[in-house]
Amino acid sequence: MNIYGMTLKDLENYFLDIGEKKFKAIQVYDWLYKKRVSSFDEMSNIKKSVIDRLKKDFSMEDIKVLKVQNGKDVHKYLFELSDLSKVEAVLMNHDYGNSLCVSTQVGCNMGCAFCESGRLKKVRNLEAYEMVLQILNVEEDLKIRISHVVLMGIGEPFDNYDNVMKFIDIINSDFGIAIGARHITVSTCGIVPKIREFTKEKRQVNLAISLHAPNDEIRNKIMKINKVYPLKEVMNAVRDYLKVNNRKVTFEYIMLKDINDSDECALELAFLLKGMMAYVNLIPYNETSHIEFKKTDRDKIMHFYDILKKNKINVTVRREFGSEVSAACGQLRSNFEEGK
Repeated sequence: MNIYGMTLKDLENYFLDIGEKKFKAIQVYDWLYKKRVSSFDEMSNIKKSVIDRLKKDFSMEDIKVLKVQNGKDVHKYLFELSDLSKVEAVLMNHDYGNSLCVSTQVGCNMGCAFCESGRLKKVRNLEAYEMVLQILNVEEDLKIRISHVVLMGIGEPFDNYDNVMKFIDIINSDFGIAIGARHITVSTCGIVPKIREFTKEKRQVNLAISLHAPNDEIRNKIMKINKVYPLKEVMNAVRDYLKVNNRKVTFEYIMLKDINDSDECALELAFLLKGMMAYVNLIPYNETSHIEFKKTDRDKIMHFYDILKKNKINVTVRREFGSEVSAACGQLRSNFEEGK
């Protein structure tokens, strides 16, 4: 078992089970996440018999950085895992801090028509430690502290629910990477049962819904998940989340030329979200050579934005990153696999 996949509570229980004091879990976390050691032997305040037991029971195996692409305020990483699977993470420098977009699966089964990462079907879920190590590797490479984490990379986070929640516990721990819950955002394309499960946990973590269409007709064409959990069910689950958690929800909306960017779509979206404690994040589309969708031009995005604003919908336009790198999620991995 990789020790980077252990929550603090897991480690406390482990030490109690082997007849040791549970405070040793905090000592180990300090060495892993504050001092950033690379071997158990460096944990100098832990007795040798315990170190030997840790070495027997746990691995500290890292993931491998295969490739890095650097652009203005953006750094895109391609990682190779122990089974030779590959995933991506993207570091974006914002005025409010350094935000890392983390992958949660190898491939994705959601099959959204516009998504590069969904072109390669799900191979497996990532373990919690494989998500944690994305953060640690980027921080080590760039010599920075990551202040925000978004689970919007390759994969559907709520299709890997248990590992994702464990990952959040590890990075949110004051003794771990210590990223505040309100600086962590988990995104879902609309797996309704998991939205409801997440609601009951009453976490301070931000919820984002990959919406991308204001009605079932368009959403069915571009997002397969909508045929399983149609828009009404998703919105009902979100409203229940808001009642329980009183936390603002983000609706992600990728602007696709002549698909979902009309004035009628803007008005429908405004009606759909009217009165909700939410905001819309309009996302300029990253075109790829594999998918036929085109990005909406800037003027039309701003016109769409204005319609939402006039209808009292909180809305932002996501800053465009990655014109110098393989910008689309999954594109760096896809290009690497194809030898480009």
